[in-house]
Amino acid sequence: MRILITNDDGIHAPGLAVLERIAAQLSDDVTVVAPEMDQSGVAHSLSVNDPLRLRKISEHRYAVKGTPTDCVIMGVKHILSDRKPDLVLSGINAGQNIAEDVTYSGTIAGAMEGTILGIPSIALSQAYGVNAYGGAGRDEIHWRCAETHGASIIKKVLEAGFEKDIVINVNFPACPPEHVAGISATVQGRRDALAVKIDPRLDGRGNPYFWIAFGRQNYKVAAGTDLEALSKNRISVTPLKLDLTDEPTVTRYAQLFDA
Repeated sequence: MRILITNDDGIHAPGLAVLERIAAQLSDDVTVVAPEMDQSGVAHSLSVNDPLRLRKISEHRYAVKGTPTDCVIMGVKHILSDRKPDLVLSGINAGQNIAEDVTYSGTIAGAMEGTILGIPSIALSQAYGVNAYGGAGRDEIHWRCAETHGASIIKKVLEAGFEKDIVINVNFPACPPEHVAGISATVQGRRDALAVKIDPRLDGRGNPYFWIAFGRQNYKVAAGTDLEALSKNRISVTPLKLDLTDEPTVTRYAQLFDA
């Protein structure tokens, strides 16, 4: 099996190294094509106004000055053009990609691009945060959780098979691997959008600048969602569709416009 790996945290991210070790349990034909720099939050953006710079780091490892989408296209259409990959893995992201995160995530976008190119694709993310198991930020992530359970989940997903135009989104809870309570097939959850805010500041010259910030969120966790799974220390596996069409609304609008 030929595997292509990408991410959005960049070629030197610890989560990428974890995913490489997971992939090595599945195949000896693994190629990494990842962004030169952190591309978190770029979603499914594509570089069309700038050239792509490709740098070979070592055998089967490449860095691209571009987005995760650029990396997958570069990997499939150039580096592995002799035979396209059998599987695209994107991650492992430092932080969960659940609920509305999926619309911003470069990690998920990398897997989406693989799916668009006709390749089974899985996005993987490792949650972190302060809880009963410790941890306070990106320097205290329970990477062993993803590394311990990652290969077996990927194998199960591959054995079950992929429907056309479906991306698999896997999130590991913020706990040591031995405290994982199970695996849940989930739907995409929803948080309170009001948690997003603008944080105004002043630079050294007194000029204003701004950060997009996130406040403390109070929301009800719906049953069966990715949010609920992680809150219960369960691994969340969510199938996402490329087709964003809302069919009930199409039917309703047809009565307005197709008469």
